[in-house]
Parts: sequence; structure tokens; C-alpha cells
Amino acid sequence: MGRVAGSYGVRGWLRVERAEAALGECSKWWIGGQEYSVEEAKWHSGDLLAKLQGIEVREAALELKGSEVAVEREALPEPEEGKYYLTDLVGLEVVNGRGESLGVVKKMFTNSAQDVMEVVAGEKTRLVPWVAAVVKEVDLAKRRVTVEWEADW
Repeated sequence: MGRVAGSYGVRGWLRVERAEAALGECSKWWIGGQEYSVEEAKWHSGDLLAKLQGIEVREAALELKGSEVAVEREALPEPEEGKYYLTDLVGLEVVNGRGESLGVVKKMFTNSAQDVMEVVAGEKTRLVPWVAAVVKEVDLAKRRVTVEWEADW
């Protein structure tokens, strides 16, 4: 859902980068295998700032730097029509417009430009950008993503 980028101020606030919008609405976070209650969260310059219970000083916040932030799936609101949580895409089969299987989504990640699917088929790995020009349809019920992508790319 995001990654702790560092502290914010001297009172134990965390700065979370690459945070999904729903993270700011969750009252419990998991960081480094430990559960934290969120006292307050707000957006600032594209990052999510959060004050967690038990993290009172800058040094304590800095100890979490680099850690991934997770929440329980049940705590997330249902995504809007046409929107997906990246974790829900892992394991889906990826096919092109001709119906050729390109593999299965092994993981999703974000680079500085867009989200990217890592699609694996046997020994072959493809990095497919998650952009409208490439991703044509997502069918969670059929566990399939249809893309504009050739099998030999």
C-alpha cells in the first residue's frame, strides 16, 4: 500500500511514499510485522503523512524507514468501477487480443512513470506497463487481463 520514506517533523510523524489513496482511510497499519493504530493521516505534496500510536519521536519514525506499509484486505473499501488494488491483479492470466497467453502476473510494482505488471510464463518474464494504451480489459471473475501486446515482444 506504500513505503515509509522517512519521518516528518520531530513528533514521530511518518512520510509514506507511493501510498494508495485508500491507505489514508485505514485505522490499522502493518509495518515490519507489527500492527499500529493510526491516530491521524493527511496528504501533503503527494505523500501520505501519518501519526501512529506508539511512535512519538523522530528517531522512532526513522527506524521504520524503508519498510512496506500493509493493511488487512477486509479494511479496504471496494475500489471504484475500473480501478483495482495492485494486489488483486497478482495471479491473473495475461492474454493479448488474439487470445495468446502471455503468462501470469507475478507481481505489480510502480516505477516513476506508471504501474508495471511482471508477467511470467515459464522462463520468460515480461514487464508490461499498466497504461490505457496497453491494458484493454480486466475481468476479475475470469481472472484475466487482456492487453495490446504481442507474444514475441
